[in-house]
Amino acid sequence: MKTALRGLLIATALVWPGLSHAKTIRAVMHSDLRALDPIVSSAYITRDHGYMVYDTLVAMDSSFTIRPQMADWKVSDDKLTYTFTLRDGLKWHDGTPVTAEDCIASLKRWAAVDGMGQKLMDFTAGLEAPDTRTIVLKLKEPYGLVLESLGKPSTLVPFMMPKRLADTPSDRPIPEQIGSGPFKFVPAEFQPGVKAVYEKNKDYVPRAEPPSWTSGGKVVKVDRVEWITMPDVQTATSALQSGDIDFLERPSFDMLPILQADKDLTSRPLSGLGFQTIGRMNFLYPPFDNVKVRRAAMMALSQKDILDAMVGDPKLYKICGAVFGCDTPLASDLGSDSLVKGGGMVEAKKLLAESGYDGTPVVMLAPTDVVTLKTQPIVAAQLLRQAGFQVAVQSMDWQTANMVFASQKPPKEGGWNMFFTNWGIADIMNPVVSAPLNSRGRKGGWVGWPDDPQMESLRDAFARAGSPEAQKKIAAEIQARALDEVTYVPLGQYFAPSVWHKELTGILDGPATPLFWNIDKPE
Repeated sequence: MKTALRGLLIATALVWPGLSHAKTIRAVMHSDLRALDPIVSSAYITRDHGYMVYDTLVAMDSSFTIRPQMADWKVSDDKLTYTFTLRDGLKWHDGTPVTAEDCIASLKRWAAVDGMGQKLMDFTAGLEAPDTRTIVLKLKEPYGLVLESLGKPSTLVPFMMPKRLADTPSDRPIPEQIGSGPFKFVPAEFQPGVKAVYEKNKDYVPRAEPPSWTSGGKVVKVDRVEWITMPDVQTATSALQSGDIDFLERPSFDMLPILQADKDLTSRPLSGLGFQTIGRMNFLYPPFDNVKVRRAAMMALSQKDILDAMVGDPKLYKICGAVFGCDTPLASDLGSDSLVKGGGMVEAKKLLAESGYDGTPVVMLAPTDVVTLKTQPIVAAQLLRQAGFQVAVQSMDWQTANMVFASQKPPKEGGWNMFFTNWGIADIMNPVVSAPLNSRGRKGGWVGWPDDPQMESLRDAFARAGSPEAQKKIAAEIQARALDEVTYVPLGQYFAPSVWHKELTGILDGPATPLFWNIDKPE
């Protein structure tokens, strides 16, 4: 593989003269990039691609504060009008100027599919562009999450794009990748399953502030970034140690000790928030259409058992009952005793016996090709069987699993009952941004489709809350409701270190994604 990779790099330099002298970062990301539209796809690798190519009106810093990015803003005294003014020097990659109309079209496309965007539009009376640099958002009533919505750092991010692209229906991918961000996508070199290439946007004018998470000055210090696809963890590890690649986003946990012992490499989690691994049940069909059965299943699941098998090293995980993630402004352990303390198997068996469970098999999806998703189904199936459940584990690759769990077909017709996934804490840290808490049922909810008007009422109340204190009180009520109804099962928090060569400098922490601006590399 090392010889093949070197051959690929040599061939690239021959096809594109002068690239052998370009300052290039070669990275292996957590997944192969295939879907390019960050509004159509919620895949984290597509979000990461979005941050390379696109920019946002506002952005979140490491203190959870929203900062100006493409635009500054003013808020009227009655809190009903937000006026955004685009900063000077903004150009699309095709050389045309960024306009307010472009941004309005981008916001509308994003808001059609994003849960937080949908909620914002519920409160919006109008979105207008009185001139080419001014965006006016008028509300029906005061709404406390306007800036948090526009500055949300992870899936789905409200990236700005030209109007001609933003006018594409939100269920169809845009035909080209033109943004105003710090890098330009190189379509001629894009080979799904092989590599994706980005070049420095020489026309990009960074903000003057220092970078912090996705906010501040995005100063690009290299000529190119290449994402090389290497699904085999041993191959990626060897390529990093040999210098064929510079950066490995998500090494397997069992390979970390080898990499951390290499004096030429640096390793640390780039997100201090980490990830939450969760179990999700299908509310549409037996057995989990019965809340008593859901409660029995949650009681049987142990965070420690899941995290020990998945991560292993206790330094890299945290037993955490907070629905909104530990170490976030809304963190709470209310109602999570069985999850964090374990030992609930006796109670799980009792609850299952009382629930009327009739032995209906739990069809559990088990991805085979993602390091951080392979172990949860194995451990969970064993624990559920101990509690008295019948479990049918179906192994498949993650892309296939995504298609299966998006289906509302009954389990007997190719549907499912339970699956596991991971969310960056930035994607679940408040009730409105959190997709797993969306309880709008078949027509608007996230996969699993809980239909819970009380939960939706609480989420609306959180959105209307006028102070952090009021938000925290409502968030605690939401956590209690989520765990009582078993809207989903939070199975703990973990931290995934990235590894890179020590010659790379300026690597930034972020809320969810590796950030390639500010990184430098010797000639």
